[in-house]
Amino acid sequence: MTTIGESLIALLEHHGVDTVFGIPGVHTVELYRGLAGSKIRHVTPRHEQGAGFMADGYARASGRPGVAFVITGPGLTNTITAMAQARADSVPMLVISGVNALASLGKGLGYLHELPDQRGMMEKVALSSARVESAAELQPAIDRAFALFRTGRPGPVHIEIPLDVMGKEAAPLKPIETADLPESDHAAVVAGARMIAQAVRPIILAGGGARHAGAALTALAERLDAPVVLTANGRGLLHRHPLVVPASPSLKSVRALIGSADLAIAVGTEFGPTDYDMYADGGFVFPANLVRIDIDAEQLDRRPATVKVEADSNAGLEAMLASLSDRAPPSGTSNGAKRAENCRNAARAELARLGAALPSQLQAVEAIRDALPGALIVGDSTQPVYAGNLYYDHDRPGGWFNAATGYGALGYGPPAAIGAALARPDLPVVCLTGDGGFQFTLPEIAAAVEMQAGVMFVVWNNRGYREIELSMRDVGVEPVGVSPAPPDFAKIAEAYSLPYASVTSPAELAPQLRITAKLPAMIEYRVD
Repeated sequence: MTTIGESLIALLEHHGVDTVFGIPGVHTVELYRGLAGSKIRHVTPRHEQGAGFMADGYARASGRPGVAFVITGPGLTNTITAMAQARADSVPMLVISGVNALASLGKGLGYLHELPDQRGMMEKVALSSARVESAAELQPAIDRAFALFRTGRPGPVHIEIPLDVMGKEAAPLKPIETADLPESDHAAVVAGARMIAQAVRPIILAGGGARHAGAALTALAERLDAPVVLTANGRGLLHRHPLVVPASPSLKSVRALIGSADLAIAVGTEFGPTDYDMYADGGFVFPANLVRIDIDAEQLDRRPATVKVEADSNAGLEAMLASLSDRAPPSGTSNGAKRAENCRNAARAELARLGAALPSQLQAVEAIRDALPGALIVGDSTQPVYAGNLYYDHDRPGGWFNAATGYGALGYGPPAAIGAALARPDLPVVCLTGDGGFQFTLPEIAAAVEMQAGVMFVVWNNRGYREIELSMRDVGVEPVGVSPAPPDFAKIAEAYSLPYASVTSPAELAPQLRITAKLPAMIEYRVD
């Protein structure tokens, strides 16, 4: 007899899953019955939140959904923070959990790991939450989850299987029906192309949703001679291109560039305040003429736009290029490359005015990029990451991501970097974390060592929550609680058998990175 738990593993294999992150418990034993004999690799984090963050990093690095197995109750609630981060950043994540026996649900009888309404709680965070109550419901639930990942704005999906259902006999598997991306709205594309063809000083705003559309985005930018402003999750697109502006729209210099344009084309960006108004000064003004391309109809309706094109970024851009092919180039002189260059120069100069330490923090990030071309830099909420989110030109799309935007979960970096390294063992992976945030998920080092995940943990040690301390001082609040004592990182590295080095400058950092590339290692960057 094949059980539902065994059938679940087979279904995941059919959908291309090769890695699962999870901590087994008595409430998920039956989900593990078929795992040992499968081709799926199991990775054991040290906390369920780590499982979720690893799945997130795996998904961003691989382009495929990250999968986590967690137990009923506390295992699932421990994963909620990671799911919320994935929801904010449109990361495909499948979380499969147990739940108590069907007859006990909602009755408050005091069973182990019981929640009043586990599925109801998850529906508030996940794109969808489904319960499998019979053998016939398993495959439709799994297939629907993967269809959601392929055809809409991705995010976390939750499926729960009751304890008394996991071990029952499974239903025969059916062929998987693939779901196609929705076609671009032709009328909206034509209307957008008509506006674009009349623009003299166009600009493009590209977010994380455009990461996979680099060729089409570059082609449209060059066709229009339009500067391309990248949000944090869009960094790496058009690396070193004359038209690229790898700077935050929260900077006054970038806002001035956007304000001078007579048309803006927004691709795969939600216009979130952590990108467009991180200082909460209300200074970002939506362009009067705005064409938006986004896969999510609800997202399109949340912000004003002149023309809204519901489409995958790549498909929408290609449709727009095709519609523009029979139209004359914009009249007048756009001077796109010069406008972009002036904005880049002004944005870097603005960093120094915002904070004396920001340029040196950016230099540390650039030292990582230059020492390890093509690396994935996975960040936590720490000062050099904030600096990079304000201005930084990464050298590969999707290679710069962190939790300092969107939901902003501290402790994200280390486990997410482990997931990314397991997804892409061919690439160097750097975790850029602070001494405070690192302590949120410090035990996950053990998983990196155990799985030989090639992560270089670069710990920005300024002995506390320095950014929060500065924020308190800026508004006249006496700092309290912002100086948690860091551990002795050299001894931490020794305890986990990690190579360790200590540096104090970008010049010292680069050679240490080259020495430890592709190894689990720790570099402590000590900040005065």
